[in-house]
Amino acid sequence: MRKLIILTLTIFLSFQGFTYPGKVIHFFSTPGHFATGLTYDGKYLWLADRKTDLLYQLDTQTGKVIKTLKAPGYWIKGLAWDGKYLWATDDRGGIMKGDEFHAGVLYKIDPEDGTVLATIDLPFSRPQDLAWDGKYLWVIDAQTHKLIQFDQHDGTTIKEFQDPAGHGTGLTYDGEYLWVADHVRNELYMVDPTTGLVILITKTPEEFARGLAWDGKTLWISDSQADKIFQVVRKDDEKFKIGKERIAQLTFTHEAMNYGPGMVKSMDIYIAIPRDRINQKIQKIEFSKNLTDKLTDQWGQQVAHYHFKNIKPGQKVEAVMTVYAQLYDVQYFIFPDKVGTLSQIPENLKKQYLIDEDKYQYHSPIIQKAVKQAVGDEQNVYWVVRKIFDYVRKHMYYERVGGWNTAPTVLARGNGSCSEYSFVFISMCRAAGVPARYVGSVAERSEATALDDVYHRWVEVYMPGYGWVPVDPSGGDQKLPADQARFIGHLSRRFLITTQGGGGSKYLDWTYNSNIHYVTEPQTFVVNEAFGDWQPIYK
Repeated sequence: MRKLIILTLTIFLSFQGFTYPGKVIHFFSTPGHFATGLTYDGKYLWLADRKTDLLYQLDTQTGKVIKTLKAPGYWIKGLAWDGKYLWATDDRGGIMKGDEFHAGVLYKIDPEDGTVLATIDLPFSRPQDLAWDGKYLWVIDAQTHKLIQFDQHDGTTIKEFQDPAGHGTGLTYDGEYLWVADHVRNELYMVDPTTGLVILITKTPEEFARGLAWDGKTLWISDSQADKIFQVVRKDDEKFKIGKERIAQLTFTHEAMNYGPGMVKSMDIYIAIPRDRINQKIQKIEFSKNLTDKLTDQWGQQVAHYHFKNIKPGQKVEAVMTVYAQLYDVQYFIFPDKVGTLSQIPENLKKQYLIDEDKYQYHSPIIQKAVKQAVGDEQNVYWVVRKIFDYVRKHMYYERVGGWNTAPTVLARGNGSCSEYSFVFISMCRAAGVPARYVGSVAERSEATALDDVYHRWVEVYMPGYGWVPVDPSGGDQKLPADQARFIGHLSRRFLITTQGGGGSKYLDWTYNSNIHYVTEPQTFVVNEAFGDWQPIYK
């Protein structure tokens, strides 16, 4: 146990020096206690405070107030800088007492003396923070839960997308992407301004982010609960972040009962043996004494092999594996511009993970047509994968209907289990030229002490610049953009991954976790089941 604690502490400390999107690098206190909108004018930050009804110009190093201006209204929620003027939103019509009155107003402000140069009534009633993209303004509308690009001269909507998680309060634009802070989930989202898709998710420093600003290199976040302004990393070289460790014991059992009346002449049970991965560190594995040997299939998957002979009617046999492991949450930070193209994929991976198999059948007209519609002539591997993910999300819904059909059959049917989603996704990725494989796991079901006999399977795709990245296509069946994106590049500590395969296995076939083969006398009835029992060592 002492060794486990020391190793845990070592791993935890080793990650403290990492920089990643959202990591705080500097902060200072706000001049008031009700901070809202935030923007950057090329040298200083500007902060709105809805209690003092002031706009503060702040030094980015010390937080010292350089200048104060009277706010143009009494409920300022958003600020933006267009290179010459300040812009501000008021979500209560600019009046002092507006508890029951909501009417969006936009102000154009002279930063020298606070003169209001223009007042525009907005067609959206609950405008929050603002962002300037070089031509138009963007706003979060709390009434419709949308991100709206609009003409600042008259409020005309140019385009709109769904708010990533429905509670956005902070907004800025970094020259390529929109960034949205959600004060309920305490998360920060990087959003593609052309599609509204959430590309990246990270945590906000505290629990009530109100305003966002971009200084050309880093992001700034005002928080009205912490009464602080945080400077955080926007982009770094770290590919992922590891956190939220749990140490657990999993006992996996595959058992079989011969109900007769004949004899089971031979029986082979195979249990997939987990390995170290970025989401898990295997401390120890124990096997029941009747272990026959350990084998390795064509995908490099090691299995524990149990061989039984002459099992009599009424006799039960079992194979047991107990795993002690450290499990982690893993969050990838994928920037599309850092992902290579299809031509940059190594040839050895293409040779191994672009082959067709029975469950994939990617030469089927159904798969070929779907890939053509989804991908087009896209070459960036991230966008190839993302377009396939969104295509599958739009054309399928999750349902365990029994059995594992082939990818064309499942896609044509329009629904499937996690395994069938994986077959479809792998089929389409391989057809598009992206190496893809599956992993299978035993899952903790809501409690640290739990039983799992359902399991879960998802996909890993190869992205040049990042390596193998987890994608769970069945998880993408969500309404909110943030929840859809959560299933690209994220692993939960709920899962112990046991199995990694590119297709049918010599020992596991198309199953994962475990498999069974047996030979019987005529009219002999065998029942088998497999399950994983979780026990926490400590949290």
